[in-house]
Amino acid sequence: MTDPSPNSKLPDDERWAREVLSKLAFAAVTEQRRTRRWGIFFKLLFFAYLVLLLVLAWPDSLDTTTGGKRHTALVRIDGLIASNTEASAKNVIEALRKAFEDEKTAGVIVQINSPGGSPVQAGEVYDEIQRLRRKYPKIPVHAVASDVCASGGYYIAAAAQNIYANKASIVGSIGVRMDSFGFTDAIAKLGIERRAYTAGNNKDFLDPFKPVNPAEVQHLQGMLDAIHQQFIAAVRQGRGERLKDNPEVFSGLMWTGEQSVELGLVDALGNTRYVAEEVIGEKTVVDYTKHTRWVERLFDGAEASLGAALLKVLGIDGMAQWR
Repeated sequence: MTDPSPNSKLPDDERWAREVLSKLAFAAVTEQRRTRRWGIFFKLLFFAYLVLLLVLAWPDSLDTTTGGKRHTALVRIDGLIASNTEASAKNVIEALRKAFEDEKTAGVIVQINSPGGSPVQAGEVYDEIQRLRRKYPKIPVHAVASDVCASGGYYIAAAAQNIYANKASIVGSIGVRMDSFGFTDAIAKLGIERRAYTAGNNKDFLDPFKPVNPAEVQHLQGMLDAIHQQFIAAVRQGRGERLKDNPEVFSGLMWTGEQSVELGLVDALGNTRYVAEEVIGEKTVVDYTKHTRWVERLFDGAEASLGAALLKVLGIDGMAQWR
């Protein structure tokens, strides 16, 4: 019976050399295949990285032009009004300016669905709407209340020429609040000793781990009252004689859209489509709302967390809110 292996007839040293060369050849082929697979992997990884960069850098919205047609500009304010949310003054003001600067804008609708938030952020948007109204007197701006238009949300709405709402919308809450807690009894029962070291007689102002100080509460109430009066003045300026002489209007209470019409907080019932078609007269609506990019949300969130931690270190435990 013949040996199928051709190397079996060769001398041992030559057969060994051939086997080594064969193994080296197979190893080289295997290494080439492995290198090629890793090359494909890294190319795909690089491609995914480029796609991610494009997504993060993608514009807030696609081209909002309407082919030269006149249109109604829409700016949405949704959720909490704060510096690190999409309803921040920065985002809303940028959207409003783009809407007013467009030569084809026939009118602007500010659609609000917000329970309120920062007095500073809401105040900046209010002032900007007033400024844009003076700069572009031929472009009307109307506010439309969605589910909720309360506190800071209503503060912004008051800057518009007219306010519209659904009959079931929640409107009002013209007031200011600051929340805190007291833990003096709790730490005493747990046997915890409070140690706070400060420089400045009032640096531990409203410390929740110490008994209530009437002088501090009085000072805080003065601050809240001052901000409340700023709120009231802005609403009176925006609404004028349309407001009914009712002391409950500025008490912090909320009303339905239907009740708000009777109180002069709202001009009439209507939604965004109604205002665009019947009030402004242009049914084509272009949305100018600025949406925060993912990368901006990431950095804004980190910045907000750092700021909150810094405020905690400094002993500032609460912020006044219109809500």
